[in-house]
Amino acid sequence: MIKKGIIIACILLLCSVCYGQMHVIPAKGIVLPKDSTALINAIEGFLSRAKPNKDNPYILKENLIETSALLDEMKGMQNAGATKPDFYKCYLSNVSALDSNGYIIQLSYLGGDGQAPVLRAVFKILALKKDGQYYLSSPLKRNTLTWNKQKTGNFTVYRNTTDKVQLLDKYIKTAMEFDKKLHANNYITQIYYCYNFTDAMALLGEDYKLDYNSLANDNNSWFEPGDNLQIIGANKDDKVAFDLHDLWHNRLHHVVSTDIINRPIDEGCAYLYGGSWGVYTWQTVFETFKTYMGTDHDWLKAFTDHRRFGGAKTPLYTDYVINALIAQKIEKEKGFAQVIAFLSCGKKQPDNANYFTALEKITGITKTTFNAEIEKLVMEK
Repeated sequence: MIKKGIIIACILLLCSVCYGQMHVIPAKGIVLPKDSTALINAIEGFLSRAKPNKDNPYILKENLIETSALLDEMKGMQNAGATKPDFYKCYLSNVSALDSNGYIIQLSYLGGDGQAPVLRAVFKILALKKDGQYYLSSPLKRNTLTWNKQKTGNFTVYRNTTDKVQLLDKYIKTAMEFDKKLHANNYITQIYYCYNFTDAMALLGEDYKLDYNSLANDNNSWFEPGDNLQIIGANKDDKVAFDLHDLWHNRLHHVVSTDIINRPIDEGCAYLYGGSWGVYTWQTVFETFKTYMGTDHDWLKAFTDHRRFGGAKTPLYTDYVINALIAQKIEKEKGFAQVIAFLSCGKKQPDNANYFTALEKITGITKTTFNAEIEKLVMEK
């Protein structure tokens, strides 16, 4: 038994070294509950546990997706870049009783170097006691109890208003089309939508984060087995927050591992199926590309150079457009399954060797014939 105890102690020590134990500091003047030691230990354990979040013993299964999302937002908040680990300290700044078995707690990440303190983030979490143990949870469900709920297929949208948002409707319709195209396994997608990103993230339990300072419109997404959570905070006419380009990546990466995806091909497919930046359609992407290239028809050089063009704040890239043309050709001639095979050729290599191997295998196009074949695609388009 002694030997077994030593082994367990060593494992726990190794985990704390590998994953880093998060220390929570009670703020000066805070009023703590009687079992504050158990509460703080639970918070520290919750924050320190390595991924996957689904195995975190401080998360109840019924609260997994939203709590996992909040935990992802909290990870690394103690660091100020790679050169300043543990620059920010995690302070327990408020504990407010919900009932006899739960609290609303507030965590504030503060740091300083002798000057004015810097606020990194503020989070609000529920601490719920069950069978003598504290579990941590995002307050998302509690914050949206009275919201309108609309279900379409495997998608459920939660909103605090009832006016029509056409971009949201199109976003959901396109997501369903992507899932069908990708032969995705059935999974539940929950979308929480309101008009401002700060308000939207506060629903999840993130009251402030330096990374998002002044950001008014955005879209965040998280996955757990069988579940997808999307938090959208944006004006109903903000096209970037409802960008179908990013939606393509979001749905694809749930089906195909990013470990094998060739990013430039993936980006090309996102142009083809979702446009870019919420302002370009595939057609306008291509037209902008043709105008930029002009009389320069050295497509191989344009591909390898990864040239930037388009708007200053809405850039496009030459190799992505060429990949979109190739993906379009493959789908037309070989079917969509071969598009997936192409984009799954592996991460980009400096010499693109894996890319050209896959390209030749699927289309017969080689590095030697590349210019002539892309010329045909450009002229046909």
